[in-house]
Amino acid sequence: QVQLVESGGGLVQAGGSLRLSCAASIRTSGVYTMGWFRQAPGKEREFVAAINWSGDRTSYTDSVKGRFTISRDNAKNTVYLQMNSLKPEDTAVYYCAADRGMVVATIPQRYDYWGQGTQVTVSS
Repeated sequence: QVQLVESGGGLVQAGGSLRLSCAASIRTSGVYTMGWFRQAPGKEREFVAAINWSGDRTSYTDSVKGRFTISRDNAKNTVYLQMNSLKPEDTAVYYCAADRGMVVATIPQRYDYWGQGTQVTVSS
């Protein structure tokens, strides 16, 4: 059973930065694509960013391009999401997910394992 634990969420002012971490109980150097999704109140869960197992392929949703960066440290079994220039519309619960595949998937149905989520709140 794979377990994912997110951390790093919190309250920040618009324009600020946060770094989310996702610690995995499995070796992330295996064939696991790792992704970040978010869900705001009353909205569906949406894709934010993903990274393939070797770290040389990434994907971002348009609204975070140039502001967010996904990375992974397979030696630490950890995936990160560096979030800069945060906006109030980035407010959501952020979830880490793992996909047993090599394709960088952007839909939640492709992911096999999920963390419990961490709240990010951006004040204006």
